[in-house]
Amino acid sequence: MSETRTPAPIRRVGLTYNPRLEGAHELALRVRDAILKRGLDAWIVEEEEGSGAFAGGDLVICFGGDGTVLRCAHLLIGTQALILGVNLGRLGFLTELEGSQVDERLDDVLSGSGRVEVRTMVRAVVERTGDEFHGLNEAVIGRATLSRAIQLAIEVDGTRVADYRCDGVIVASATGSTAYALSVGGPILHPESPELIVVPVAPHLAARHALVLLGGESVRVALEPRQHAVLSVDGEADFELHEGDSVLVSASAHHARFLRLKPPGDFYVRMAAQLGWHRPAGAESLPRRGAS
Repeated sequence: MSETRTPAPIRRVGLTYNPRLEGAHELALRVRDAILKRGLDAWIVEEEEGSGAFAGGDLVICFGGDGTVLRCAHLLIGTQALILGVNLGRLGFLTELEGSQVDERLDDVLSGSGRVEVRTMVRAVVERTGDEFHGLNEAVIGRATLSRAIQLAIEVDGTRVADYRCDGVIVASATGSTAYALSVGGPILHPESPELIVVPVAPHLAARHALVLLGGESVRVALEPRQHAVLSVDGEADFELHEGDSVLVSASAHHARFLRLKPPGDFYVRMAAQLGWHRPAGAESLPRRGAS
């Protein structure tokens, strides 16, 4: 169990939103005005603005879905700002509040209530070029064309562990374990776990097992001869890989810091609800020994 971290009182708040979601801009404006009325600094950052727009912020409130939260995490790399996701989208694995809850919980948010959840990010380096990428969810080395699988070699800290002919390989953080990796059969890790997971995508005539790495281990994904692929980190624009290229993926030195108002066990409650783990008549908790 990770150490509970208590957030400091909030003084400066950046707000951003998904402009494609109905009502997101209006809600962001309303919350900004409510924060200003409390004598704190607050400003809205538009989608096209860069990380400098959040400079000096203690907290960034993201109005949208998980994609909006991912964007915030990228823009806040290298800062200590907290992220609070407000779900206006469909899934909301990363968000903490629903849009309808913001008004009633705003004082809790600004007063330093709750806890800080620190999440591991991934770092991917293309070894031939030195290009470096950081993400919250995953690095994916995947096929460059729709019709052709690719041959990849996998090493963990220099030890060859697998050879896959597949559609791609995912190297995911604990956060990413509930994203693309989950959809292809990967395990779910606790959000503050430092481990990474390696999951092949549609391996041909090979085991589909995922591999869980220690937090300090790195994985090298190398293209075999005559192979071409692309690297994508958190779904961002593809980086073209060529024959003989390799990508080294490890835990990043950067972390994403989330403000959480719910207890740690809410993660399991959310997973159970969103993934349908309970049978229809299942109880929320098991009876304790000795209970009548």
